[in-house]
Amino acid sequence: MTENDTPLLETHDVSLAFGNVRALVDVSLTLRRGEITALVGDNGAGKSTLVRCVSGIHRPQSGRIVFDGAETDFRSPEDARDAGIETVHQNLALVEDLTVWQNLFLNREIVRRLGPVALLDRRAMQARAREMVSTLAVNVPAVRSRVRRLSGGQRQAVAICRAAGFSSKLVIMDEPTAALGVQETARVEELILGLRDEGHAILLISHNFAQVMRLSQQVWVMRAGRCVGGRRTAETTGEEIVALITGALSN
Repeated sequence: MTENDTPLLETHDVSLAFGNVRALVDVSLTLRRGEITALVGDNGAGKSTLVRCVSGIHRPQSGRIVFDGAETDFRSPEDARDAGIETVHQNLALVEDLTVWQNLFLNREIVRRLGPVALLDRRAMQARAREMVSTLAVNVPAVRSRVRRLSGGQRQAVAICRAAGFSSKLVIMDEPTAALGVQETARVEELILGLRDEGHAILLISHNFAQVMRLSQQVWVMRAGRCVGGRRTAETTGEEIVALITGALSN
């Protein structure tokens, strides 16, 4: 088996409870390299909790998470980012009063040292930001523009650019087009496909089943904290996925 054949991410019987609420129950699934994998389910099904475990926000109480061939024990989102996992949250986590380049390098600032003094290298960060934006063909104004002046689709593009621009292996996207119109949704979907074509693995959380069927190669279905089934997208239908979500069909 070659490296490309081995899963990038595996969860094995991952469980997590908050008090008496069992948020995750023995969740096992895999993500392949260079593919878009969709995670679907009703609100409260456990999708976001699983993502928080993978991205280092929560630690599972039992089970194992294996990433890129090594068992993980992420204690923070920084640990996950260092391993190559980036997350584009639904609220985007952008600072509106900062510029595009400042948001791209937030908490990742490039500095130059003059003896014991570290100075922000603004010129280097702006140049690198232009490279990142041009590489993804992101339709945003100059990198010195403030984020508050951008449209919803442009903000999403900046968040995706930030996630993809730092040697990430897995990019997690939580409802990336939920608040966008038709044209901006199409542009963001082009970005997602471009990331896949560059070799990134994508974990896509979406309630848009047409989008899931259009973009993904694999679909995993969550219900009541459990992973109740997985399908190759080319071998299933939207109706079957809905039936798995509602419980009308068992795996």
